Amino acid sequence: MYNNIILLGSTGSIGRQTLDVCKMHGINVVALSANSRTRILEEQIKEFHPKYICITDMDAATAFEGKAAAYGCVLYKGKEGLVKLATLDTDAVVLNAIVGIAGLEATLNSIKSGKDVALANKESLVTGGKLVTDAVKKYGVKLLPVDSEHSAIFQCLQDKDSAKSLKKIILTASGGPFYGYTKEQLETVTKAQALKHPNWSMGAKITIDSATLMNKGLELIEAVWLFGLKAEDIKIVVHRQSIVHSAVQFADNSVIAQMGVPDMRIPIQYALTYPDRLESPAEELDFWNMSALTFGEADTDTFLCLKAATEAINKGGLYPCAVNGANERAVELFLKDKIKFTDIGRAVYKTVSAFDLPSDYTVEDVYKTDKMAREFVDSYFADEA
Repeated sequence: MYNNIILLGSTGSIGRQTLDVCKMHGINVVALSANSRTRILEEQIKEFHPKYICITDMDAATAFEGKAAAYGCVLYKGKEGLVKLATLDTDAVVLNAIVGIAGLEATLNSIKSGKDVALANKESLVTGGKLVTDAVKKYGVKLLPVDSEHSAIFQCLQDKDSAKSLKKIILTASGGPFYGYTKEQLETVTKAQALKHPNWSMGAKITIDSATLMNKGLELIEAVWLFGLKAEDIKIVVHRQSIVHSAVQFADNSVIAQMGVPDMRIPIQYALTYPDRLESPAEELDFWNMSALTFGEADTDTFLCLKAATEAINKGGLYPCAVNGANERAVELFLKDKIKFTDIGRAVYKTVSAFDLPSDYTVEDVYKTDKMAREFVDSYFADEA
């Protein structure tokens, strides 16, 4: 169990639930970061008394200077401040709950500073998987998955010899609010409908990603890097109840699954208390009142984001970075009511074949590719207008 934590992205859904776990188990909160939601951050400062904070939005950071001083906090600003927070000279685990590619630099710098990372920022592995995993090996730190699905797989592989006989990963997906919809039905989906996830309470971006199945595509890419399998050895299975969080299949075809109520505090806590299991703020799973557990296939012809992510990881190199950047930009446009729901998948899928990208890359290449992908999405919709 970790006694100290540096929490990046504290005001989001994962960040707030992480603080529930910290409160329950007395984990000392050394530092908190937020982008611009300073009202929530201030309440967290009052309760958890971090010594350091970072606000990445420069205007919000400047406006908060007086309050930071009043609370006795050292305030860092902007992207550079986030790196300083992630590399503080203190014995603490870094939990990265930042949304999007913005979390990559913090992940890499945390690792290089010798800190274990509890990773909720899947884009770190999606955009720079080789860079992150190489750094983990070089600096000898732990990379602990926080996503419920990857935590489930991680938990199923705790027998030290189990990874040797791992044959397949069964990566579960809720299917989002539009499972079973046809392409025609998706054309009329509204933003309000897309923001209503059937099982999980999440931020807007990840909720839209769940509706398009892009989130499962990103998790597929993340699983390739975390567990060392090819994409073809990871089977995505739609499980509407979100009770089985994922499973692993071994050489003898036996399957071990991890189950629990859909509550992110379970995987968050396991990352922070690993390898121990402690009492959790989450509810017990009630088998006696479960009517059924169902499983089905994901429709990649209808949900083009998942198809794009699968093709991208099979092509390797910077292609996953390109589809991630395209998706981030397309979701941003959708949330601003500038494109339709189905436009997200069309633009992301077009990105897979839009560029000739290298297999080897640097951090600078990652950001260059991300920028190109976003610009491609803008030009794609400009051409359609």
